[in-house]
Amino acid sequence: MPSRFDVRLIYIIGLVQGLALVTFPAASSIFTSPSGFGFGASRYGMMFVPQVILAMLASSIGPRLARRRTLRLVLQAGLIGDLLAMLLLAGSRLLVEMPGAAYGMLLVATGSLGFGFGATVMAINTYAQSFVPGHEDRSVLVLNALLGAGTALAPLFVAIFLGAGVWWLMPLMVAAALAVLLLLSTKVPIQASVGHVADDATAERLPGSFWLFAAAVLLYGVAETLNGNWSGPYLTRERGLSAESASFALMAFWAMVTVGRILFATVSSERTVPWIYAGLPLMLIAAFQMVSHASGEAESIVAFGLSGLGCSAFFPLSISLSGQELPKLAALTSGELVAFYQAGYGVAAFGVGPLRDLAGLSFHAIYSWGSVLGVAMFGVAFAVGPLRRLVYERQHG
Repeated sequence: MPSRFDVRLIYIIGLVQGLALVTFPAASSIFTSPSGFGFGASRYGMMFVPQVILAMLASSIGPRLARRRTLRLVLQAGLIGDLLAMLLLAGSRLLVEMPGAAYGMLLVATGSLGFGFGATVMAINTYAQSFVPGHEDRSVLVLNALLGAGTALAPLFVAIFLGAGVWWLMPLMVAAALAVLLLLSTKVPIQASVGHVADDATAERLPGSFWLFAAAVLLYGVAETLNGNWSGPYLTRERGLSAESASFALMAFWAMVTVGRILFATVSSERTVPWIYAGLPLMLIAAFQMVSHASGEAESIVAFGLSGLGCSAFFPLSISLSGQELPKLAALTSGELVAFYQAGYGVAAFGVGPLRDLAGLSFHAIYSWGSVLGVAMFGVAFAVGPLRRLVYERQHG
């Protein structure tokens, strides 16, 4: 059994990882504003391509590296990637008058963040599943609630530092926290079993239930990123809100992601989890319609808050449910699902730009069509099995 310090360390790493992950989209006004770097929608979206590619790579090879070396090594590699990303982001302020050079530095920064996120999240989710055998849902939800807390705090800190005219202090603050955590991880003998890590041939023969989870997580990645990465440009450019108001709406989204994960971790049980898992996409259907029609600051905060609640527990439950379905492949499925999540992240991160610039779609239309994602997520969540089996059991006594 892990020590209390080990558990707390993993949970704190989740919190700081959330801060690091959302620092880039929370600072979207800096990247897209004419008074900042002045990037267009397509260029801003393409900035996240290295992040997606390297996150998928890190989360895919992480389980094999953990098996051949140690899971702690994977975790430390991820923390180093996050640390480099934050230092590069802070350093990019020196190149604000040279947007071409700044863009190159930011591409390296997002790539480093992608590697850090993929390796770190794969490792900490694997650790969390080993903390309390038999209660994996709750443990993973608590971890991801803390990760969500970090993502909720990032827009708040960015708004504060933006108001003070020192936005670059935000990544430096996160970098300092990461350096401390990296140091602590070298001193504590964190132990966790990664189980059997399959080779590529075995991975190709994973049962159909895994690929349903993968589809669910892919769709979730698109839905989350549509809210998390594009709320700033949508609210400032199309709805005419200030950068501070847009930051508060983004903070509401991530805050409700956190609140939802804590709430559902409290009420989760063998009977309630299937209903939660299939019910959250239904909430997203309504939330996307609210977001697409939001105009003022208060409306936007409420709408994005509802979207956050709809997103909240879906991803961590996908990881824990897949781990229970395939317990001997927990590390493999955790890493692969993070990769599929990043694939969905990529679709939304750099797919919205071309829809705006080439197809001429408004953000209003894009968010309105987002409800289709909720419909698809519900269909996949129902097909995964837990709710379908529960309904069948009730119908047949």
